[in-house]
Amino acid sequence: MTFHTGNADADGAADGGWLVGGFKADHAPELATDDVEVKWARLAPGSRDDEWTDPEPQTSLTVLVSGGQTIRFRSGGEAVLQRSGDYVIWYPGESHAWESSATQETTTITVRWPSA
Repeated sequence: MTFHTGNADADGAADGGWLVGGFKADHAPELATDDVEVKWARLAPGSRDDEWTDPEPQTSLTVLVSGGQTIRFRSGGEAVLQRSGDYVIWYPGESHAWESSATQETTTITVRWPSA
């Protein structure tokens, strides 16, 4: 088959919102690749993760679809995503924490490459 269709909420449910990546090989081989990882995230109003992630070996891109999100970086600084289409890219070795809009659901798409 040369294409695949699905639903981001349903297809990402088993992997914390991650739709595509090498980790899908066991239960969704049509979505497995070592080239890239793709995540669809729906965040409840006011949700947050204050724990720094481990330094990641990939480059990451997060694009805001709706709502709002602030991503803080351990190396200093933050990205405030407020308008649909706002994005931030961070590079291998960076750690981050985040919080979503306090008043509305936030939806983002994150792409990391390569798949770890």
